[in-house]
Amino acid sequence: MYSEKVMDHFQNPRNMGEIVNPSGVGTVGNAKCGDIMRIFLDIDESGIIRDVKFKTFGCGAAVATSSMATELVKGKSIAEAMQVTNKAVTEALDGLPPVKVHCSLLAEEAIHAALWDYAEKNQIVIEGLSKPKEDIHEEGEEEEY
Repeated sequence: MYSEKVMDHFQNPRNMGEIVNPSGVGTVGNAKCGDIMRIFLDIDESGIIRDVKFKTFGCGAAVATSSMATELVKGKSIAEAMQVTNKAVTEALDGLPPVKVHCSLLAEEAIHAALWDYAEKNQIVIEGLSKPKEDIHEEGEEEEY
């Protein structure tokens, strides 16, 4: 069962779309479930996320977590955006069913991938940021072949 907040962000997503000439773009996916999430950032000269948009191909939980993640980083500094975790996204949505927690992980990783792109374009290092993975799945999740 989805919370009212999940349903609201799915049915009325915030910040959906894309930014022309973004400061950074991050695309991540989960091959197991087929979700693909892309986050666009517009970061000003002082390192504040002025605008953020998303495009997501996936289930309702993927759309909702993308929407909430954009709300959590908009207007924040790069350092504050680095603190947005999948747990923070899940809590902000009043929880997710266990089988949908990977969607919040995608949201966290998409933000990090967009910040990585921004750092590469500007030849800077963002403390605590590592190169994004191409395929995101939950820790300990068994691969099915």
